[in-house]
Amino acid sequence: MTDVNPHASVWSLPNLLTGLRIVMVPFFGWALLEDGGTSTPWRFVAFALFAVAMITDRIDGDLARKKNLVTNVGKVLDPIADKALTGMAFVGLSIIGELWWWVTVVVLLREWGITVLRFYLLRHGIVVAASRGGKAKTFLQMASLSALILPLLGHTGVWGSIGVAVWWVAAVTMGLAVALTLWTGVAYLVDAAQRRRALAS
Repeated sequence: MTDVNPHASVWSLPNLLTGLRIVMVPFFGWALLEDGGTSTPWRFVAFALFAVAMITDRIDGDLARKKNLVTNVGKVLDPIADKALTGMAFVGLSIIGELWWWVTVVVLLREWGITVLRFYLLRHGIVVAASRGGKAKTFLQMASLSALILPLLGHTGVWGSIGVAVWWVAAVTMGLAVALTLWTGVAYLVDAAQRRRALAS
C-alpha cells in the first residue's frame, strides 16, 4: 500500500478529481432516471458521465502514486466516491427495470459493509489491501454496469439484435461480478479476522 505524504496538499489534483466524481454522482443519477430511463439521449449522457468518472478514478490513483500525492483525505474519499457512483448505477438500473433488485441489494450490502469494516480496521492499525479478486470484481461490475446503462434494448433490426446480445453479455458479466463480490467479501472477512487475532496475540 502506498504511504501517505504528510506534506501533500488536500487540494491536490488527485483529490480534486476524486471530489469531482462525488459531485458527478447526482447528475449521473438524474440523467439515468430521466423519463423513467426511457430517454435515449439522457441514457447516453448517463453513460458518458459514468465513463468519465471511471477514467478519472484511474487517473487520480495513478497521479497520486506517481507524484507522491497520496493523502489521508484521498484514501477516505476515493472508496466513498467509487461506492457512491456504482451504488447509484445499481439502484438506478433497478429502478428503471434494467437490473434485478436482488443483485443490487446483495452487492451493495457487501460493498458498504466491507467499506465500513475497512475504516474500522484502519482505526486499529489493521490494513487489508485490495486483492486481485477484488480488482477483478470491480472491473466486471463496471463493465456490466456500463453495458446496461447504454440504451440498446427495445430497438428493431440490427440494433435490436446488438442490444439483445449486449444485454446477455452484461447479464453474464454481472453474474460473474456477483459471484466474485461474495467470494472476495468472505475472503476479506477471513483475512481481517486473522490479522486482528495476530495483533491481539
